[in-house]
Amino acid sequence: MAKDKGKGARKDGKKSKGKGKAVALEEKSSKAAKVKAAKVKDSKVKPAKVKPAKVKPAKAEEATGIAAETVEVGAAPEVYELPLDVDKVDKDLRPDRPISEVLRVGAGFTLADFDASSTPGFDGSPKDGEKALAAYAPEIGEWQERLFAETKGGGTRSLLIVLQGLDSAGKGGIVRHVMSNADPAGIKATAFKAPTEEERQHEFLWRIRKALPGPGQIGVFDRSHYEDVLIVRALNLAPRTVVGRRYATINAFERGLVAGGTQVLKVFLYIDKDEQRARLMERLDRPDKHYKYTPGDTDNRAHWDAYMEAFQVMFDRTSTEVAPWYIIPANNKWYARYAVQQLLLEKLRAMDPDWPKPDYDVEAEKARLAVS
Repeated sequence: MAKDKGKGARKDGKKSKGKGKAVALEEKSSKAAKVKAAKVKDSKVKPAKVKPAKVKPAKAEEATGIAAETVEVGAAPEVYELPLDVDKVDKDLRPDRPISEVLRVGAGFTLADFDASSTPGFDGSPKDGEKALAAYAPEIGEWQERLFAETKGGGTRSLLIVLQGLDSAGKGGIVRHVMSNADPAGIKATAFKAPTEEERQHEFLWRIRKALPGPGQIGVFDRSHYEDVLIVRALNLAPRTVVGRRYATINAFERGLVAGGTQVLKVFLYIDKDEQRARLMERLDRPDKHYKYTPGDTDNRAHWDAYMEAFQVMFDRTSTEVAPWYIIPANNKWYARYAVQQLLLEKLRAMDPDWPKPDYDVEAEKARLAVS
């Protein structure tokens, strides 16, 4: 839930540049990546090579004005195919089964029936969850470094994590705790606030494209393009017909990202109304947390039901095959962080980046260096 009216979203009541025109999406990118999913056993991975191929993206909705086309997939860099250099994680700290299978939003999902205090896929205690978070951190770090290194061999792939959630759901904590072992040089984090005057002069995806991760980067969106179908719908900031067209535009946009080599991981952190009240009250009770609170946080609670409806429609309309939503029960912060970590690991393991081979003779360079 956004903190105040207009936070992270646009009104589209006024005319603006680019409004009413079909959005030129990333689906026309000349490069894309076809990825083989690699199975991980005891945190030791044998990476698979990615071969050049042609893929045909799914046809975009008529509302976007985009026709399906054949996209040439760029050749993967030549790599060493080395196993991960990380320690084995104790069995008790591993998920019962892939978290993606447990938390994926599928047909028939109903937010009103979801338990925000549950811990699906993990039977351990909070202390076990914290141990697991620490135990898997090195693997996150190595995968992220491999993805970044891949660009030195000509790789162009990237990963985008979209974090949505209610006020005080813990989006900021996810970035700090889950990405703690990652190299900041390979992370591009963006927190979307109320759009600037310049951003209002463009269609709603304009500022999103500017913040996308570059080759080898992991991008993290704290709020995202989804604010333009959430707060705008919940607070009636634009006609429903305008909001309705955006779902198809977003789906086509995300298909284009995936076709162009950017994997998309969409995570919704869900806390219930009582938990949100408790967290907001803690911010008011603690001077060191006052900066996190705004009066708009409490104002928005009056629109709780409208937000729940907007979230449900978002899930129904935009949880797709190429970019599904994963809903995280986030009343327990330790579980939310663990679940997001596992989802990220699954994505990185499937992408399977590896150390690129250099374009120089290693032995010759050793000899030169020895006599220098």
